[in-house]
Amino acid sequence: MRCGGKRPRRHRAAAHGLRPGIAQPLVHGTPIVSAVLPGPFRRLAAALRENRSALLEQWVKDVFADTDIPRADELTHAQLVDHLPRIFEELCAAIELQDLDALQPAIQHDAKGHGQWRWQQGYKLDELVRELELFRQAMIHAIAAFATANPDLGRLSEAKARHLVDEALSQVTLTSIREVVHERDSRIDQYTGMIERSNQQLLLKQQLLDTLYESRLQVARRVAHDLRNFLHGFTTHLELIERAPARLAIALKLARRQVGDMKTLVDEMVDYAIVLSDGVPVNPEVFEIRELFDELVAAFDSPIKEKGLGFSTRFEAGLGTACTDRLKIKQIALNLLSNATKYTREGSIDFAVFALSPRVLAISVSDTGIGIPPGDRERVFAEFERAADDDIPGSGIGLAIVKELVKALGGTLHYGANPGRGSRFEVRLPRELPPTADAP
Repeated sequence: MRCGGKRPRRHRAAAHGLRPGIAQPLVHGTPIVSAVLPGPFRRLAAALRENRSALLEQWVKDVFADTDIPRADELTHAQLVDHLPRIFEELCAAIELQDLDALQPAIQHDAKGHGQWRWQQGYKLDELVRELELFRQAMIHAIAAFATANPDLGRLSEAKARHLVDEALSQVTLTSIREVVHERDSRIDQYTGMIERSNQQLLLKQQLLDTLYESRLQVARRVAHDLRNFLHGFTTHLELIERAPARLAIALKLARRQVGDMKTLVDEMVDYAIVLSDGVPVNPEVFEIRELFDELVAAFDSPIKEKGLGFSTRFEAGLGTACTDRLKIKQIALNLLSNATKYTREGSIDFAVFALSPRVLAISVSDTGIGIPPGDRERVFAEFERAADDDIPGSGIGLAIVKELVKALGGTLHYGANPGRGSRFEVRLPRELPPTADAP
């Protein structure tokens, strides 16, 4: 070479250890750099690549014909072939390089994808193993055919090529199996979680049913107890009439009171049954709020004053109309005023209707009665629960009715109470409800 002259240009492939004009093995589109290898292995790899279509087609026929792989009958040709063309190319590259280590990452990647795909297609493990065994047999048969036609390959080279195929496909089979098992275990974990959640829901429902059953037993006991007391009192008054006819008026007055208490109990039971029924819709209607307020005041003015209690009322001027279920609002107020009247022995009851905002109507009932102990503030809203002793008449479902009605009208119930210093209940309701589908 002359001083200062340019070095002769070498072919780029030769600079990287590749032979010009000879196709290099590819894995995922990347050429594998290798040293110059003996010719028979290159010719074997080239022959396998040349016959790839025929080899894969024969394998497909073998799989379809094999009775141990019934799932394959439900797949198309493309679904069955799947990742095998890439795995086939990796096998050819391993034979050409006489080295499996360089191809191991690619083989494991494609084997994992093959296992995932077969799991999604519903393959069993024995079907997966069987189809890969058929592929191994096809590869071994092709190598044997090449060795027969090319004696220069030699028995040792043929054995080495077979060993490379066996080892590579063993890795493919093992990786695919692991992936199928992983997917299966993941699905089992998923189903186990679903079963555990379902069991938890069933347990909660069973607890709810147990609570409901106990509640119904309590209903029977409470109603039987109250009715027995009413009937006993009524019988006592009849005996009083028989023994002392002169006291007829007093006995009849007491008997009427007993009958009235019995009617109240039955009415509350009917009301609560209606509230819990899914078949009773909310019926919005436009009404004057003042008119409903006056009705409630008129209904309780006499009973409250007969007990010697004060009764103060307050109505915010300018409330106008509301569009909601008038009867349900009336029932809410009736129950709150009735409770306040029953549980207040002295002092006063306050009843107020006002607006918290242009869209929210508030109904407030407060008293100076026995109050509710802090530990009973949630319990009193349950069925047949009361914060008082049995000397005060009632079924214990008034507040339960109020709670359900407020919920049905989209409102909220707020209360505060102190034992011996009275209670205050405030119901907040939307002034306007959308009309129901059944409304005219």
